[in-house]
Amino acid sequence: MTEFVTRFAPSPTGLLHLGHAFSALTAYNAAREAGGRFLLRIEDIDRTRCKPEFENAIYEDLAWLGLEWETPVRRQSDHFDDYAATLAQLQEKGLVYRCFKTRKEILDEIARAPHLSPEGPEGPQYKGAPLPEEEEQDRLEQGEAFAWRLDMERAINAAQESSGALTVTLCNDGGEISETTATPEIFGDVIVARKDNGTSYHLASVHDDALQGVTHVIRGEDLCSAAHLHRLLQVLLGYPAPIYHHHPLLTDESGRRLAKRDKAATIRALRERGATPSDVISMLKLAPR
Repeated sequence: MTEFVTRFAPSPTGLLHLGHAFSALTAYNAAREAGGRFLLRIEDIDRTRCKPEFENAIYEDLAWLGLEWETPVRRQSDHFDDYAATLAQLQEKGLVYRCFKTRKEILDEIARAPHLSPEGPEGPQYKGAPLPEEEEQDRLEQGEAFAWRLDMERAINAAQESSGALTVTLCNDGGEISETTATPEIFGDVIVARKDNGTSYHLASVHDDALQGVTHVIRGEDLCSAAHLHRLLQVLLGYPAPIYHHHPLLTDESGRRLAKRDKAATIRALRERGATPSDVISMLKLAPR
Protein backbone atom coordinates (compact mmCIF):
# COMPACT_ATOMS: atom_id res chain seq x y z
CA MET A 1 0.00 0.00 0.00
CA THR A 2 1.30 3.48 -0.92
CA GLU A 3 2.33 5.61 2.04
CA PHE A 4 0.06 8.57 2.76
CA VAL A 5 2.00 11.84 2.51
CA THR A 6 0.43 15.29 2.62
CA ARG A 7 1.59 18.82 3.27
CA PHE A 8 0.65 22.32 4.35
CA ALA A 9 2.40 24.89 2.18
CA PRO A 10 1.80 28.49 3.25
CA SER A 11 3.42 31.60 1.81
CA PRO A 12 4.93 33.90 4.48
CA THR A 13 3.30 37.09 3.22
CA GLY A 14 1.31 37.73 6.40
CA LEU A 15 0.13 36.14 9.63
CA LEU A 16 -1.81 32.88 9.59
CA HIS A 17 -5.55 33.25 10.14
CA LEU A 18 -8.30 30.79 11.05
CA GLY A 19 -8.63 29.65 7.45
CA HIS A 20 -4.98 28.64 7.41
CA ALA A 21 -5.40 26.83 10.71
CA PHE A 22 -8.36 24.93 9.30
CA SER A 23 -6.38 23.88 6.23
CA ALA A 24 -3.29 22.89 8.24
CA LEU A 25 -5.31 20.89 10.77
CA THR A 26 -7.34 19.20 8.02
CA ALA A 27 -4.15 17.96 6.37
CA TYR A 28 -2.47 17.11 9.68
CA ASN A 29 -5.44 15.10 10.96
CA ALA A 30 -5.77 13.25 7.65
CA ALA A 31 -2.13 12.19 7.85
CA ARG A 32 -2.52 11.02 11.45
CA GLU A 33 -5.68 9.06 10.69
CA ALA A 34 -3.95 7.35 7.76
CA GLY A 35 -0.78 6.63 9.74
CA GLY A 36 1.06 8.75 7.19
CA ARG A 37 3.38 11.73 7.07
CA PHE A 38 2.69 15.45 7.37
CA LEU A 39 5.08 17.93 5.79
CA LEU A 40 5.38 21.69 6.18
CA ARG A 41 6.70 23.58 3.18
CA ILE A 42 7.36 27.31 2.97
CA GLU A 43 6.37 28.65 -0.46
CA ASP A 44 8.37 31.88 -0.45
CA ILE A 45 9.30 32.42 -4.09
CA ASP A 46 7.78 35.92 -3.97
CA ARG A 47 10.86 37.64 -2.61
CA THR A 48 9.13 41.02 -2.44
CA ARG A 49 6.16 40.06 -0.26
CA CYS A 50 7.56 37.15 1.77
CA LYS A 51 9.17 38.17 5.07
CA PRO A 52 11.27 36.21 7.61
CA GLU A 53 9.09 37.45 10.47
CA PHE A 54 6.01 35.90 8.86
CA GLU A 55 7.85 32.61 8.31
CA ASN A 56 8.84 32.53 11.98
CA ALA A 57 5.24 33.27 12.93
CA ILE A 58 4.08 30.28 10.87
CA TYR A 59 6.29 27.92 12.87
CA GLU A 60 5.21 29.50 16.14
CA ASP A 61 1.47 29.45 15.43
CA LEU A 62 1.41 25.89 14.10
CA ALA A 63 3.44 24.59 17.04
CA TRP A 64 1.07 26.41 19.42
CA LEU A 65 -1.86 24.62 17.76
CA GLY A 66 -0.13 21.31 18.50
CA LEU A 67 1.06 20.40 15.01
CA GLU A 68 4.31 18.56 14.43
CA TRP A 69 6.17 18.21 11.15
CA GLU A 70 9.28 16.71 9.69
CA THR A 71 12.49 18.72 9.51
CA PRO A 72 14.23 20.28 7.76
CA VAL A 73 11.38 22.29 6.29
CA ARG A 74 11.72 22.88 2.56
CA ARG A 75 11.93 26.59 1.77
CA GLN A 76 11.35 27.23 -1.90
CA SER A 77 13.59 30.31 -2.00
CA ASP A 78 16.54 27.98 -1.37
CA HIS A 79 15.84 25.95 -4.50
CA PHE A 80 15.51 28.25 -7.50
CA ASP A 81 18.06 26.09 -9.33
CA ASP A 82 15.67 23.14 -9.04
CA TYR A 83 12.86 25.10 -10.64
CA ALA A 84 15.15 26.37 -13.40
CA ALA A 85 16.03 22.76 -14.23
CA THR A 86 12.34 21.86 -14.28
CA LEU A 87 11.59 24.76 -16.61
CA ALA A 88 14.44 23.59 -18.83
CA GLN A 89 12.59 20.30 -19.39
CA LEU A 90 9.63 22.21 -20.79
CA GLN A 91 11.95 24.38 -22.88
CA GLU A 92 13.67 21.34 -24.37
CA LYS A 93 10.30 19.95 -25.40
CA GLY A 94 9.35 23.22 -27.09
CA LEU A 95 6.33 23.69 -24.83
CA VAL A 96 7.05 27.21 -23.53
CA TYR A 97 7.81 30.57 -25.12
CA ARG A 98 9.07 33.95 -23.99
CA CYS A 99 6.38 36.58 -23.45
CA PHE A 100 7.50 40.21 -23.23
CA LYS A 101 4.01 41.69 -22.91
CA THR A 102 2.88 43.63 -19.86
CA ARG A 103 -0.44 42.90 -18.18
CA LYS A 104 -1.90 46.09 -19.69
CA GLU A 105 -0.79 45.09 -23.18
CA ILE A 106 -2.42 41.69 -22.72
CA LEU A 107 -5.69 43.21 -21.51
CA ASP A 108 -5.67 45.62 -24.45
CA GLU A 109 -5.10 42.74 -26.84
CA ILE A 110 -7.93 40.73 -25.29
CA ALA A 111 -10.26 43.73 -25.61
CA ARG A 112 -9.56 43.72 -29.37
CA ALA A 113 -9.93 39.93 -29.75
CA PRO A 114 -13.40 38.48 -28.94
CA HIS A 115 -12.08 34.91 -28.96
CA LEU A 116 -9.88 35.69 -25.94
CA SER A 117 -11.29 36.00 -22.43
CA PRO A 118 -10.25 38.15 -19.45
CA GLU A 119 -11.93 35.67 -17.10
CA GLY A 120 -9.62 32.78 -16.29
CA PRO A 121 -8.82 31.26 -12.87
CA GLU A 122 -5.95 33.72 -12.49
CA GLY A 123 -7.03 36.50 -14.81
CA PRO A 124 -6.86 36.70 -18.59
CA GLN A 125 -7.04 33.50 -20.60
CA TYR A 126 -4.32 34.82 -22.84
CA LYS A 127 -3.11 32.87 -25.86
CA GLY A 128 0.03 34.16 -27.52
CA ALA A 129 2.93 32.89 -29.60
CA PRO A 130 6.70 33.18 -29.75
CA LEU A 131 8.09 36.29 -31.39
CA PRO A 132 9.97 35.97 -34.67
CA GLU A 133 13.51 34.90 -33.85
CA GLU A 134 15.17 38.14 -34.96
CA GLU A 135 12.76 40.34 -32.99
CA GLU A 136 13.09 38.16 -29.91
CA GLN A 137 16.89 38.35 -30.07
CA ASP A 138 16.79 42.13 -30.40
CA ARG A 139 14.59 42.45 -27.31
CA LEU A 140 16.81 40.09 -25.36
CA GLU A 141 19.88 42.12 -26.31
CA GLN A 142 18.11 45.24 -25.07
CA GLY A 143 17.60 43.55 -21.72
CA GLU A 144 13.80 43.51 -21.83
CA ALA A 145 12.12 41.42 -19.14
CA PHE A 146 10.03 38.44 -20.13
CA ALA A 147 8.02 35.61 -18.62
CA TRP A 148 7.86 32.04 -19.82
CA ARG A 149 4.38 30.96 -20.88
CA LEU A 150 3.16 27.44 -21.49
CA ASP A 151 1.93 26.88 -25.04
CA MET A 152 -1.30 25.35 -23.77
CA GLU A 153 -2.50 23.78 -27.01
CA ARG A 154 0.85 22.17 -27.73
CA ALA A 155 1.24 21.08 -24.10
CA ILE A 156 -2.17 19.36 -23.99
CA ASN A 157 -1.46 17.59 -27.28
CA ALA A 158 1.91 16.39 -25.99
CA ALA A 159 0.38 15.14 -22.73
CA GLN A 160 -2.42 13.30 -24.49
CA GLU A 161 0.00 11.68 -26.92
CA SER A 162 2.03 10.29 -24.01
CA SER A 163 -0.72 9.45 -21.50
CA GLY A 164 -4.09 9.63 -23.20
CA ALA A 165 -6.98 11.58 -21.73
CA LEU A 166 -6.05 13.88 -18.84
CA THR A 167 -7.91 13.23 -15.59
CA VAL A 168 -7.70 14.49 -12.02
CA THR A 169 -8.22 12.12 -9.08
CA LEU A 170 -10.40 13.67 -6.37
CA CYS A 171 -11.32 12.67 -2.84
CA ASN A 172 -14.42 14.11 -1.18
CA ASP A 173 -15.07 14.69 2.53
CA GLY A 174 -16.43 11.17 2.86
CA GLY A 175 -13.27 9.61 1.48
CA GLU A 176 -14.83 8.59 -1.84
CA ILE A 177 -12.46 8.65 -4.82
CA SER A 178 -13.56 9.86 -8.25
CA GLU A 179 -12.02 10.90 -11.55
CA THR A 180 -12.81 14.06 -13.48
CA THR A 181 -11.62 15.27 -16.85
CA ALA A 182 -8.80 17.79 -16.54
CA THR A 183 -9.42 21.12 -18.27
CA PRO A 184 -6.13 23.04 -18.04
CA GLU A 185 -7.11 25.07 -21.11
CA ILE A 186 -9.16 27.34 -18.82
CA PHE A 187 -5.84 29.01 -17.88
CA GLY A 188 -4.87 29.94 -21.42
CA ASP A 189 -1.13 30.14 -22.02
CA VAL A 190 -0.37 30.28 -18.31
CA ILE A 191 2.85 31.78 -16.95
CA VAL A 192 5.15 29.04 -15.64
CA ALA A 193 8.10 31.31 -14.89
CA ARG A 194 7.57 34.91 -13.87
CA LYS A 195 9.68 37.86 -14.98
CA ASP A 196 10.91 38.61 -11.48
CA ASN A 197 12.00 35.22 -10.17
CA GLY A 198 12.19 32.64 -12.96
CA THR A 199 9.50 30.31 -11.66
CA SER A 200 5.85 30.33 -10.60
CA TYR A 201 3.65 28.91 -7.89
CA HIS A 202 2.44 26.22 -10.29
CA LEU A 203 5.84 25.01 -11.44
CA ALA A 204 7.45 25.10 -7.98
CA SER A 205 4.51 23.43 -6.25
CA VAL A 206 4.26 20.61 -8.78
CA HIS A 207 8.01 20.01 -8.62
CA ASP A 208 8.09 19.95 -4.82
CA ASP A 209 5.06 17.69 -4.45
CA ALA A 210 6.79 15.15 -6.70
CA LEU A 211 10.17 15.56 -5.02
CA GLN A 212 8.68 15.15 -1.54
CA GLY A 213 6.53 12.18 -2.48
CA VAL A 214 3.23 13.91 -1.71
CA THR A 215 0.39 11.47 -2.39
CA HIS A 216 -2.53 13.60 -1.18
CA VAL A 217 -2.81 17.33 -1.83
CA ILE A 218 -5.21 18.76 0.75
CA ARG A 219 -5.98 22.46 0.33
CA GLY A 220 -8.80 24.99 -0.01
CA GLU A 221 -11.45 24.83 -2.70
CA ASP A 222 -10.16 28.11 -4.12
CA LEU A 223 -7.40 25.99 -5.69
CA CYS A 224 -9.70 23.44 -7.37
CA SER A 225 -8.87 24.79 -10.81
CA ALA A 226 -5.13 24.62 -10.12
CA ALA A 227 -5.34 20.81 -9.90
CA HIS A 228 -6.24 20.71 -13.60
CA LEU A 229 -3.15 22.65 -14.60
CA HIS A 230 -0.96 20.77 -12.15
CA ARG A 231 -2.08 17.45 -13.60
CA LEU A 232 -0.99 18.62 -17.04
CA LEU A 233 2.42 19.68 -15.75
CA GLN A 234 2.81 16.36 -13.93
CA VAL A 235 2.29 14.44 -17.15
CA LEU A 236 4.65 16.67 -19.12
CA LEU A 237 7.38 16.32 -16.47
CA GLY A 238 6.87 12.61 -15.79
CA TYR A 239 5.68 13.17 -12.21
CA PRO A 240 3.23 10.92 -10.34
CA ALA A 241 -0.40 11.96 -9.88
CA PRO A 242 -1.48 12.76 -6.32
CA ILE A 243 -5.06 12.60 -5.07
CA TYR A 244 -6.66 16.01 -4.52
CA HIS A 245 -9.00 16.97 -1.70
CA HIS A 246 -10.33 20.54 -1.68
CA HIS A 247 -11.94 21.57 1.58
CA PRO A 248 -14.40 24.46 2.13
CA LEU A 249 -13.08 27.92 2.88
CA LEU A 250 -13.79 29.79 6.09
CA THR A 251 -15.68 33.06 5.72
CA ASP A 252 -16.43 36.04 7.93
CA GLU A 253 -19.87 37.17 9.06
CA SER A 254 -20.56 38.78 5.69
CA GLY A 255 -19.68 35.60 3.79
CA ARG A 256 -16.35 36.94 2.54
CA ARG A 257 -13.50 34.46 2.62
CA LEU A 258 -10.86 35.12 5.26
CA ALA A 259 -7.68 36.74 4.03
CA LYS A 260 -4.41 37.90 5.57
CA ARG A 261 -5.84 41.41 5.84
CA ASP A 262 -8.32 40.10 8.45
CA LYS A 263 -6.10 40.84 11.43
CA ALA A 264 -8.80 40.01 14.00
CA ALA A 265 -8.94 36.43 12.74
CA THR A 266 -5.20 35.77 12.87
CA ILE A 267 -3.91 33.08 15.19
CA ARG A 268 -1.64 35.64 16.83
CA ALA A 269 -4.57 37.97 17.60
CA LEU A 270 -6.57 35.10 19.09
CA ARG A 271 -3.62 34.08 21.24
CA GLU A 272 -3.14 37.64 22.45
CA ARG A 273 -6.80 37.75 23.45
CA GLY A 274 -6.25 34.69 25.63
CA ALA A 275 -7.57 31.93 23.40
CA THR A 276 -6.17 28.42 23.88
CA PRO A 277 -5.44 25.90 21.13
CA SER A 278 -8.55 24.03 22.23
CA ASP A 279 -10.60 27.22 21.80
CA VAL A 280 -9.37 27.64 18.24
CA ILE A 281 -9.96 24.00 17.36
CA SER A 282 -13.49 24.27 18.77
CA MET A 283 -14.12 27.32 16.63
CA LEU A 284 -12.97 25.46 13.54
CA LYS A 285 -15.41 22.62 14.19
CA LEU A 286 -18.14 25.07 13.23
CA ALA A 287 -16.77 25.17 9.71
CA PRO A 288 -18.57 23.10 7.02
CA ARG A 289 -16.99 19.68 6.61
